[in-house]
Amino acid sequence: MSKAPAKPAPRAWQRMLSGRRLDLLDPSPFDVELEDIAHGLARVARWNGQTKGAHIFSVAQHVLLVEALARAKSPSLDDRLRLAILLHDAAEYVIGDMISPFKAVIGDRYKVVESRLLGAIHLHFGLPAKLPETWIKIIKAADRQAAFLEATRLAGFADAEARKFFGAPPKFSAAIERDYLTPWPASTAAKRLSERVEKLLGPGFSAAPRQPK
Repeated sequence: MSKAPAKPAPRAWQRMLSGRRLDLLDPSPFDVELEDIAHGLARVARWNGQTKGAHIFSVAQHVLLVEALARAKSPSLDDRLRLAILLHDAAEYVIGDMISPFKAVIGDRYKVVESRLLGAIHLHFGLPAKLPETWIKIIKAADRQAAFLEATRLAGFADAEARKFFGAPPKFSAAIERDYLTPWPASTAAKRLSERVEKLLGPGFSAAPRQPK
């Protein structure tokens, strides 16, 4: 009796609008494109879309808020650290924004994939695959501050409830609230994220060498 043909391995890559094909199991810096990151993050909703406003509050807008808060607290932050802040959720352009309660349910398997993707993204932009611990602490602190503001301004959390999960409210200017806490259209979020990353990279930026699409 002949054996049944082996089933093909499940697809573990995603086709991007740029034409790149990014492998989730073995992501390459060569297949990372800023246009794909900005486009994707501008269409991924924070808080599972449970936010006020005519538009979703996107991950692209979130990372810009995080960077603005970090910059307001420490105006002399190194540009490479600011870039790392903008990219701290960049893996979500491939895997989406999984809310913290669900991450707690599925455990560390999600983190392995996320870490692998983020490492490839970092390398593409000339950052170390694994960031220094001092940078990670700064990013996490600003991320919690942004989460507090988003929770209380957009996601229906009471102040006391937000303090329980995200710590004390941050000090921030009226300009930050005005500029970053009203959800933008996806096209605006993508454009602003791309422009901010490009500004930090500067004219001398050399990305990972290109490979044919």
